Amino acid sequence: MNAEQGKRALDEEKVTGFEPFAFSDSRLLILGSFPSVKSRALGFYYGNPQNRFWKTVCGFFHEDVPADVDGKKDFLRRRKIALWDVVTACSITGSSDASIREEETADVAALLRRCPVEAVLCNGKTAYSLLMRGEALPVRTVCMPSTSPANPRFSADIWRAELTRVFGDQR
Repeated sequence: MNAEQGKRALDEEKVTGFEPFAFSDSRLLILGSFPSVKSRALGFYYGNPQNRFWKTVCGFFHEDVPADVDGKKDFLRRRKIALWDVVTACSITGSSDASIREEETADVAALLRRCPVEAVLCNGKTAYSLLMRGEALPVRTVCMPSTSPANPRFSADIWRAELTRVFGDQR
């Protein structure tokens, strides 16, 4: 093993993501790729304060972003939004989707059998492409622009349009 391979072996570790956050009345499932380092440290989805996820989704409903994880969970319950990641475990360097290896993927179809989800929004191309490797889902599945701060092509308008398709106009 050369020095670069040794460094990569130290940087990469097999890690496990989160369980789905869903309820029997969830209407929308938002799938990410895999939790970031900051999310894993926090213990809940979209923990990086620079990620636009919470601002976008809470803003759609004209609500402030909750200050803590319990507030975010309450928001999701009230708004009937489920969260999960396509990758449930993998080797990854930092938070880089491009470095995901040896991935284990979620059984999204099984989750959809338990919840009346009307649509699945994949938060970014990685989530979408990994999801599309599996069985076809019985609901509309959309590749959304990633809310990651690393995505310069993020569009809140696209998110608003898709959220409106599920929840109606919130004006």
